[in-house]
Amino acid sequence: MSTDLMDEHRVDIGEAAALFGLSPATLRWWERTGVLPAPPRAGGRRRYGERELRQVGLAYLCCVLGRMPLGSAVAVVSGEFGPDTWRKAVTEQISRLDQELAELHTARTYMTHLLRCEHDDMTACPYLEWEVRANTPRGRLPHDDVVAAARAAGTGVPPEPRGTGRATRSRPRDETPSAASDRDATPPVCRACGWALPTGTRSGRPRVYCSAACRQRAFRTRRAGP
Repeated sequence: MSTDLMDEHRVDIGEAAALFGLSPATLRWWERTGVLPAPPRAGGRRRYGERELRQVGLAYLCCVLGRMPLGSAVAVVSGEFGPDTWRKAVTEQISRLDQELAELHTARTYMTHLLRCEHDDMTACPYLEWEVRANTPRGRLPHDDVVAAARAAGTGVPPEPRGTGRATRSRPRDETPSAASDRDATPPVCRACGWALPTGTRSGRPRVYCSAACRQRAFRTRRAGP
C-alpha cells in the first residue's frame, strides 16, 4: 500500500483533538509528558490513524473523565508499562475517586438540607453547629463555644482546611493583614472547580486550573458557547 493511500486513513492533530472535544495543545502536552506516544508524521505534521485515535480516547477517559493525574495516566495509556504497573495506578485512582465521591455526597446532603430548612436566615438553623462540627476543621477543636474555638485556632496551628492541600501557617489573625499574609490566608482557586490550586514554584504564566481535566472542561465550555 502506498504512503499516499495510507495517509488517507489518517487525520491531522486538529481533527484528532476535535473528535474528543479537546484542544490540539492538549494532545501536544500529553505527548510531551509521556501520556501519548508520538504519532507518525508526514511532511513534519502529526498524523493520527485508528490506533493513535484510540490512544487519545483512552487518554481522555483516564485524564478527563477519570480525573487521573498525568503521572498515573502515563502508566495506563503510553503502552510502556506492564499490567501490574497500570493496574496499580488504576486502583490508586479508584481510591481517590471514592474519597471525592464521599465528599461530594456530603456536600449534596448539606445542600439538600439548605433547600429544606425552614429558616430564612441559615445562621439561625439549629442544625448549623452540628453541620459545622461534622464537616469543617472547626469540629476538630474541643471547645463548645465557637468564639473560644476561634481564639484557640488563632493561637495554635489550626487543622488543614479541606481541599487546600496545605496547612495554614501558625500566626495570630489580624484585622488588617499585610498583602503577603492575605495571599497566604486565601490561596488562589481553580477557575473550573473552585478548589485551591497546587502550591510551589512555576515558571511562565500563573496557574489558573488545578489539573488537565479542569482545563479541558473549561475549554469545552467555551467551545460550546452560551
